Amino acid sequence: MAVRDVEHLIIGGGVAAAKAAEGLRAAAGEGSAVVMTAEPELPCERPPLSKEFLRGEAGREKTRTHDEAWYREHAVEVMLATRASTLDPSTRTVTTEIGDQLRYGGLVLATGATPVRLGLPGEELEGVYYLRTVADSERLRAAISRAETMVVIGGGFIGAEVAASATQMDTRVTLLELAETLWTRAVGPKVGRFFEEFLRDRGVHVRTRIGAQRLEGDGGVEAVVLPDGTRLPADVVVIGVGVRPDVDLAERAGLPVDNGVLVDEQLRAADRIWAAGDVANAAHPLFGRIRIEHWAEALNQGLIAGRNLAGASERYDRVPYFFSDQFDLSLSYLGHVREWDELVTRGDQRVKQPKFVTWYLREGIPRAALIINDWDAEDPVREVIRRAEPVDPDRLADGRVALAEL
Repeated sequence: MAVRDVEHLIIGGGVAAAKAAEGLRAAAGEGSAVVMTAEPELPCERPPLSKEFLRGEAGREKTRTHDEAWYREHAVEVMLATRASTLDPSTRTVTTEIGDQLRYGGLVLATGATPVRLGLPGEELEGVYYLRTVADSERLRAAISRAETMVVIGGGFIGAEVAASATQMDTRVTLLELAETLWTRAVGPKVGRFFEEFLRDRGVHVRTRIGAQRLEGDGGVEAVVLPDGTRLPADVVVIGVGVRPDVDLAERAGLPVDNGVLVDEQLRAADRIWAAGDVANAAHPLFGRIRIEHWAEALNQGLIAGRNLAGASERYDRVPYFFSDQFDLSLSYLGHVREWDELVTRGDQRVKQPKFVTWYLREGIPRAALIINDWDAEDPVREVIRRAEPVDPDRLADGRVALAEL
């Protein structure tokens, strides 16, 4: 068993971990720094895994937040394929699965999230995929390239992105969603129906209010069987029904956990421990407690956690943001709201060439906004949400009123 001391330890293999290392060094954090990841790859960017990397339009370098040279130049050691087994905050010690120990001065937990497993009968068949890692995406790309038919179970953002990419790769795709339409919890049924029709218009066979009962095949998957007995042919099946924050290490260590690691406005979970990214349930000054599973949040939280690891005392107060690209549609969502009492849209919601902004209001205050194909709208929309003041809904809906005037 090896024992070593490290001044700054970051655990994770995604963008939050990579950006924590960047934030640390950018804030003049000195001393030894180690990023420990259970994956055999350098910390990666996950958005390309369901889009351009999956389609073969971008190489492996596109998936890396930093290349090997960056880690060398900034004196950050990356421990690949190394899983942290236990964390003892009282002795500031992390033990790996093989029993090696690292004593840290400060720690950032960026352990991310793990896919929710459905456990369907037949899930063990060849040709059934969950998508989370670079290796997952590579295997899925090879499978899609040989496939005529594919079924995606789960109509969330990852499921829709994979369905779009596979359709662009000339595979016939059926997308199954249990809810009444797509993305209901995030955007509401009215806007969800727009996305449902948009995907149908681009060639995805969307079926809502239905899930899968079992998967069938002789060694490899051949069909998805629905509850009514309908058998959908499938050379490939992708299951994307959400993720859970990977809190095992934190929970066993006795850190506060409730739908993620509970952190304060500076992303601090405990003395000399911060958390960032999908695993962090953060106290936000505008929105209360939030845990958002998207790249932009992981990037920005990682930077702040790294700077605070270096001795800063920065608050995480950015307006939350996420994006998705599907076919010729670019989507961005700013703010955060679980329930709203008014929905206001400006712009063109026609499926062929959409360009619009939908506002989500609570008690007259815009708390979130969905932007479709309008890149110039992001900055003024962000400022309206940051102000958190009532706005006349008629002005929000009126395209003649410039967003900057709101």
